[in-house]
Amino acid sequence: MGQEPSEVLAVRVGVADGRLVLISEDANLDVERASNGRFGSTPESMFDSWDEFVDWANGVDIDEEPAPLEKLENPVPCARQVFGVGANYRDHIEESGAEVPTAPLIFTKFPSCLVGPQDEIPLPSRKVDWEVELVVVIGRRAEHIDDGDAWRFIAGFTVGQDISERVLQFAGPFPQFSLSKSFPGFGPLGPMLVTVDEFEDANDLELGCALDTIVKQESRTSNLLFGVPELVSRLSATCILLPGDLIFTGTPAGVGAFRSPRQFLQPGQTLTSWVRGIGELRNPIVAGPKYVAKQF
Repeated sequence: MGQEPSEVLAVRVGVADGRLVLISEDANLDVERASNGRFGSTPESMFDSWDEFVDWANGVDIDEEPAPLEKLENPVPCARQVFGVGANYRDHIEESGAEVPTAPLIFTKFPSCLVGPQDEIPLPSRKVDWEVELVVVIGRRAEHIDDGDAWRFIAGFTVGQDISERVLQFAGPFPQFSLSKSFPGFGPLGPMLVTVDEFEDANDLELGCALDTIVKQESRTSNLLFGVPELVSRLSATCILLPGDLIFTGTPAGVGAFRSPRQFLQPGQTLTSWVRGIGELRNPIVAGPKYVAKQF
């Protein structure tokens, strides 16, 4: 295995109708009701006592009626810090013509951009791009963590899209990564949070995205230049990582801005994104309030 062994079993958790639920193949279980109020109805209560929550979740039988997956919402709406990592797949660096970095390129996505797995992505312009990513969810407060100890501080993974408005990103003498990636709807997440114990090798997961029926990106997280443990270690050397924080780990080749001819999201399309073993996002693309069809 590519990760440290754990004594706990896999936990899959999501949000349905605004309430925290445990998820199995056959059913979903309302956490607040099943725990008799020990844990609340929101993800904040789960992250406030992650170790206790996982212990409880491993001992629960999920025997309620299943809730449709299309009803699942953003599983981590309470993120206080959202880190992004740029230029973290070699093929993406090659397609952009950039140099291979010697350290992770870090920016932030402001939490107000986060939405769920079925929510609309409103376009502010005609130059909006896709970037499928594995997203790490922090489960324990982490400060100055070594690579070898990083897995203990990770609650699990979810699927994310680092949607990017390319005009603002490259306007002026210096890139505007954080602002260009933080418009409303620019951070779809979901459909659930899955603990690392679910995966045979948490360092090697398949991910990809498709626009309508055409696949645009396909890769594996084993191709990351800076892997999950190193990202947690490096970030925690500077910032205190808090339960519920998110790390968008980077995107592989295949984004629209570096295609020939260039391609961007258009109203009426559907962007489907996946990480094998977690599930998929299906986000409709719509015109935002300031979208101009003939802009640029």
